[in-house]
Amino acid sequence: MSQREQFSSRLGFLLIAAGCAIGLGNVWRFPYITGQYGGAIFVIMYLIFLLLIGVPLLTVELSVGRASRRSIARAFEVLEQPGAKWHWNKFWMIPGSYILMSFYGVITGWLLYYCLITATGYFEAGTTQQQAVVEFESLLANPYIMFVCMISVAFIAFSIVALGVVKGVERITKPLMLVLFGMLIFMAFRSASLPGFSEGISYYLNPDWSSIEKNGLMQAVWAALGQVFFTLSVGQGSIEIFGSYMDKRHSLTSEAVLIGCLDTSVALLAGFVVFPACFSYDVEPGQGPSLLFITLTTVFSNMEGGWFWGGLFFLFMLFAALSTLIAVFESIISMTMDLFAISRVRAVAYNFLIITLMSVPCILGFNILSDIHPLGGSSTIMDLQDFIVSNTVLPIGSIVFILFITAKTGMGFKRYREECNTGNGPKIPQWCYWYFRYVLPLVIAVILFVGYYNIFLL
Repeated sequence: MSQREQFSSRLGFLLIAAGCAIGLGNVWRFPYITGQYGGAIFVIMYLIFLLLIGVPLLTVELSVGRASRRSIARAFEVLEQPGAKWHWNKFWMIPGSYILMSFYGVITGWLLYYCLITATGYFEAGTTQQQAVVEFESLLANPYIMFVCMISVAFIAFSIVALGVVKGVERITKPLMLVLFGMLIFMAFRSASLPGFSEGISYYLNPDWSSIEKNGLMQAVWAALGQVFFTLSVGQGSIEIFGSYMDKRHSLTSEAVLIGCLDTSVALLAGFVVFPACFSYDVEPGQGPSLLFITLTTVFSNMEGGWFWGGLFFLFMLFAALSTLIAVFESIISMTMDLFAISRVRAVAYNFLIITLMSVPCILGFNILSDIHPLGGSSTIMDLQDFIVSNTVLPIGSIVFILFITAKTGMGFKRYREECNTGNGPKIPQWCYWYFRYVLPLVIAVILFVGYYNIFLL
């Protein structure tokens, strides 16, 4: 077996693993649902579920990666008992990463486009929300611009991955993430000077039982559970691959806690940027892409120096999305190298072509193929891709990982604990076996069911 590359520093590993988890959902979804479901009450629920569910799931994937020193393309074979069939799961887990990248690259391309046009003063002062809607719709109607933007960000990310784990992924992603955190902190402090800062933060973080009563306590609980589960990108091997590049100086529990803290800090700080701006310029906070590409575009165009602040915000968003692209692309490249025993450069070339071709239906789904509504209503091809990954691959994959580390035919809980507890930091006790074996799979199964219920039965 060839020598496995390892990260040159602990900070490099933590920032890259956090970069995989940190994405668009941290910036638009977390602040929105925090304000919707009780402010500080929701944050407390989220932090509790992060410790009880998010951190254990991170340790599971990291342990499989560090123990096997392989991607999920070979990890199950290395760790499972002779005659077991756990490795069959890779045949549906691996496509999940490709489907994710086929639409995530398109969204990252949108961010590149908005970063460029905002920073160059394209949006005139006083742009209305309706004008911002027209601009966003014109982008979606133009498959050529979207394709060029998508292929540009994919080329950048794949070029970084082609250089290797240390010389490429770590060397580029570590400063990228440090700049990302720096920009976010700077913009959060800058928000304190906005006239709507107090009102925005009050809406965002003040405990509000009335919103809990309005939306229902169980809805708030499911929202907190879902945010913890989906924000960490567990279940398809994207985190597992970085475990395979780790050293053994620190326990996996300590690393998982730090990754969760970094991910949560970005989500919390994003609200300090979004809500004061919305309340300062009397713009209703939206949900989903409309918050990023319509609502905030309107806000920045009405702000003094808006071209600068808007350009900086979309640059921050672009960095956050690129960090995820680089991380998942590294997982895909490692899987390809493990499966076919080819060089990294060849794996990058093949996968760049594959991802580019797979992104075409997503792009055309907003224009030429806009009459196709795979999930009914006004749903797009991107909605179907997101549903496959978020509501199917991630939860089922997480259940498989948990059962794998608790089953005697798999990795086994004893070996999981040995791997997880190696190094300095908090340890996983033996009694947690029952929690991992029965409680976690049940919770994730409920999340899976609720996701399907919300899509098909509501």
